[in-house]
Amino acid sequence: MNQLHQLQDIMKSLRLAETANQLPELIREAEKKELSFTQFLLDVTTYEQKCRDEKQLERRFKWATFPFYSTVDEYDIKEQKSLSHKKINQLKDLTWIEQLYNIIFLGPPGVGKTHLSIGLGIQALNQGYKVIFTTMGDLVHVLKTEEITRKSKTRMKRIREADLVIIDDLMFMAMDKQEANMFFHLINSLYNQSAIILTSNKGPKEWGELLGDQAITTAILDRLLHRVEIIHLNEDSWRMKHRKTIFGEQNVSN
Repeated sequence: MNQLHQLQDIMKSLRLAETANQLPELIREAEKKELSFTQFLLDVTTYEQKCRDEKQLERRFKWATFPFYSTVDEYDIKEQKSLSHKKINQLKDLTWIEQLYNIIFLGPPGVGKTHLSIGLGIQALNQGYKVIFTTMGDLVHVLKTEEITRKSKTRMKRIREADLVIIDDLMFMAMDKQEANMFFHLINSLYNQSAIILTSNKGPKEWGELLGDQAITTAILDRLLHRVEIIHLNEDSWRMKHRKTIFGEQNVSN
């Protein structure tokens, strides 16, 4: 066994597999540039760190379970008079995550609540934060099956450990008392630990009707609204304004 293969085997045993595979190219590059031993070692370790960072980011994206990929910059701010470039930039700087602020996007379907939520989530992921996206329906299901299935238990562990939890379509459906109680305990565990983004087509004053228990509703709102920015997106649905039809250019009323 030559020295190169021996070195590659040692690297693999040390769990430096990516660098072991790239080692011949790294050595050729070092010889070509006549690098010092110190610079060569720096290049090798930098390459390994880069590979690990990329894998970690890929893993965090997988765990985040975004339903699609969208960025904040892709959001057409001209569609929403309630949003300014200044507000968008303040959201994008993500200081509110460190401050444990919650963001609530309110508005009818089609105004971009989910798009903005995912865009902020992706930006947070790229800056090293742990992010989880879930719909309210899926969240209730996972809460109810946490003690039954390993998958749900793992999912809830990641939600509780996330820096940013995105809950889409909050209060889209009514909950029974057991579900509302489980949701309260989750919000209570995230309080003072994680930032939360919520999207809903109903304002907080209407949540009591869907939770079915005023005491639980009050307790949830007390924690969610302690540090919160509520953003109203009240323009017409983007989907309706830009809908496609097989009959050519038509508006919804045609």
